[in-house]
Amino acid sequence: MDNEQLTVREFLTAHHPFDQLPEEVLIRLAEELEPHRLAPGERVLEFGKPNAHCYIVHSGAIEVHDPEGQLLARLGEGDVFGQRSLLSDGIADNCMQAGEATVLYRLPAAAFHRLYRDYAAFRYFFGRAGQLRDILYGQEADDRGSVNLMTTTVAEILRRSPVTLPTTATLREAAQTMTQEGISSLLLVQDGTLAGIVTDRDLRSRVLAAGLNYDRPVSEIMTPSPAAIDARSYAYEALLAMARHGFNHLPVLCDGELKGMITATDLLQRYSTSPLYLISDIYKQQTVEGLVQVSRRLAQMLVILVEANASAQSIGHVVSSIGEAITSRLLTLAEAQLGPPPVPYAWLTGGSMGRREQTAHSDQDNCLLLADGYRKDTHDAYFEPLSRFVCDGLNACGYIYCPGEIMAITPRWRQPLQIWKDYFDGWIDQPDPKALLNATIFFDLRCLHGEQGLFKELWAYVLDKARRNQLFHAHMAVNALSHQPPLGFFRNFVLVKDGKHDQTLDLKHTGVVPIIDIARVYALAGGIEVVNTRDRLEAAQRQGGLSQDGAADLIDALEYIGIIRLRHQARLIRRGKPPDNYMPLDELSHFERNRLKDAFLVVKTMQSTFAQRYQRGFG
Repeated sequence: MDNEQLTVREFLTAHHPFDQLPEEVLIRLAEELEPHRLAPGERVLEFGKPNAHCYIVHSGAIEVHDPEGQLLARLGEGDVFGQRSLLSDGIADNCMQAGEATVLYRLPAAAFHRLYRDYAAFRYFFGRAGQLRDILYGQEADDRGSVNLMTTTVAEILRRSPVTLPTTATLREAAQTMTQEGISSLLLVQDGTLAGIVTDRDLRSRVLAAGLNYDRPVSEIMTPSPAAIDARSYAYEALLAMARHGFNHLPVLCDGELKGMITATDLLQRYSTSPLYLISDIYKQQTVEGLVQVSRRLAQMLVILVEANASAQSIGHVVSSIGEAITSRLLTLAEAQLGPPPVPYAWLTGGSMGRREQTAHSDQDNCLLLADGYRKDTHDAYFEPLSRFVCDGLNACGYIYCPGEIMAITPRWRQPLQIWKDYFDGWIDQPDPKALLNATIFFDLRCLHGEQGLFKELWAYVLDKARRNQLFHAHMAVNALSHQPPLGFFRNFVLVKDGKHDQTLDLKHTGVVPIIDIARVYALAGGIEVVNTRDRLEAAQRQGGLSQDGAADLIDALEYIGIIRLRHQARLIRRGKPPDNYMPLDELSHFERNRLKDAFLVVKTMQSTFAQRYQRGFG
């Protein structure tokens, strides 16, 4: 094998599904692949024209356009295209052109079909990938995998016990262990605790390419303190974490104990990964316009998840993660234009995205937390355009400007740490009911980008202060009780009465919001760190602030009202209408109406108990 073929083989072993093929097959494949160079704008596939190759992107970018010229996706290093036509009638169903100077590897159709016939992992990947991309573009597909994605825990799909070595092991020992165990990544421990991870790619790029001595300690090239996932998390959460951070391996922990490793391959072989593909596309976009195109697929994604019978909790997490990815990508693009920030900052999101409970596109709630070294007259020349770029980009992607202007582009919500502490001091020590209506957004904050340490310091300060102020709890309780479930004295529905939404149920403000408000007060009174509503209720129950039956009833009510709301939004999307929260009663069967009344009654009952407890603060 000459040097060029060796380079091709190494490239293939770094990308799925070629990394699943035997060594001798990779050697032959390196001989069969043909390099193909494209100039910017040059087309490689034409809609309706025959195709005789499967293509692998080595470098550059390929833009996927539909027959009308609309940009559908942007492919980068390691992405594959052309296989759909090879697996059907040989005719290209989209247009592919280079978005910049691009190098491709062309695999002849005969070689592709041979691999597809002889190797199950190769066949599974391309068969399944075609279905997944069909899902994203609104075509029919089997959705049973999506159900599993939402209901199966990481622990259930772990394939083996963890393979570990101490951080003092040598590079040679690490490579030998990975070869003997047939694994592509290795967990490194120190004093029984996870300390790092090393992968095949690390050995290639940090050892072979750098010419390191194999007797050096593996700790020199490991990724220290790697991100990990709890064994009790769901499979879709693992996929989202991998997409968000751009890696293919996740150590699995349970109460701090190392349980094993989960890989993208483990998940791809078992589950539908449509959210992963969508988020992966988001992180590939180089322009706001590209993000706008990708964001248009969110509505169809929500419909798919609803039709797959995923839970409201899971759907909220997935949809919120898509919004997080768009926000993070906008911030990365902004930093690329503006350069590194002059002082550390943290981009915070509140409201439904902060709680990871988003449904369809909604308004944006965000703010900027800056290090105390921030000086407005000097540093706002950076942070004002950064905030405007991101907020304008979110609006273009369907996350409309907040009507109350609670956004980082508003100077009041772009402040250093000490000013934010002063804001929370005012809200907690001298709570004005009217001010707290808006301030509730800021009690659901989460850091999406930037210096996590800044946010942790602020949030610890807020939780400690809020926990100790009973008068604040009472004022928050009054705000919470301002939203009542739409249920009358005789268990009849109380419908909206106005021209636009007349005779409908408001499933947001009188549906899920009363539960969200109750959970927020329990969390702030208990110093509970999490902001997701279900997580807050469960934590309040563990603390003893909420009874076990009370927490279970509220969680069940939240889930049922939430899924009714999501089904209503999915119906509107399927009809080509914008989703909203106002549902006519004729969308519900008699059985569903009775269950919804039961859910509202649970909330009303819990509100009575809640009021008796927290309004004592006024006495």
